[in-house]
Amino acid sequence: MWFKHLHLYRLHDAPALDAARLEEALGEQAFRPLGGSEARRLGWCAPAGRAGTQLLHELQGQRLITALRQERLLPAAVVKEELEERVEAIEVAESRKLRRQEKLTLKEQVYEELLPRAFVRSQKVDLWWDTRRGLIAVNTSSRKRAEELLDLLRETLGSLKVTPLASQTLPMRAMTTWLGDAASRPEDMALGDQVELKAKGDDGVLRARQVDLDSDEIQQLLESGRQASKMALGLEGRLTFVLHDDLAVKSLRFDDALIDEAGQTDDGDDALVRLETDFMLMTQALADGIERLLAWLGGEAQAGQATPSA
Repeated sequence: MWFKHLHLYRLHDAPALDAARLEEALGEQAFRPLGGSEARRLGWCAPAGRAGTQLLHELQGQRLITALRQERLLPAAVVKEELEERVEAIEVAESRKLRRQEKLTLKEQVYEELLPRAFVRSQKVDLWWDTRRGLIAVNTSSRKRAEELLDLLRETLGSLKVTPLASQTLPMRAMTTWLGDAASRPEDMALGDQVELKAKGDDGVLRARQVDLDSDEIQQLLESGRQASKMALGLEGRLTFVLHDDLAVKSLRFDDALIDEAGQTDDGDDALVRLETDFMLMTQALADGIERLLAWLGGEAQAGQATPSA
């Protein structure tokens, strides 16, 4: 249940749906298994898996919904090998070279024939909807997957206006400042041991793990003009994470005390109670963490406001 990554969005003009109506809307876009000729499909599923049938869990204004994505894995090399064999067989049989358009048509036929026999990969993606703060967070490392889930939610609700969460100070500028000037760091910020430094004017990227970010080597790289595009940070007593320059929060790790608190809660061996207990503790920590992160970055940039340059 504990999220590992966050892509954050600000919700505008949220549709007024109570839990019952939202559950019904989600049901209309519930996941159905892939058909034989389908390459991929996305739909809503129960966050609790086999332990429950609810598509929505809502507690104190915090909503949890989950999408299931299935896709068939058909390696390009397999298609290529089969295509080459068929092309060769036809050319030998007809004593001629196939034209380019003929090969493309044959490739499509090969793909359609092999697709139903391809392996199917399933992936669940959780979405947290904070109705009190007007925030949506998608638990995935991929921005593309997050946008895909928002498209499904938009289709489910009929409309959904969201924008990526933005801060007054660009994360890259703030991280570079924090890295270079210890006095600029907020009092409740803990510096981690991971950083990615980008060079201006080219694609050079330097990645460092398990290093002292206050070391002379790191400071020399900053003095040469490099900027921090990713950096490990922590909110003392709550969580640690890697902040990215697009305000994505990845590699989340929650404080041991919080995990222990969740483990000590009596759930009566009920998987649904465990899910909802973990969800509430997690969202409380994440909500506090997001508020603190935005405060570190000078507050949230308002809709329509020009974002400062790096």
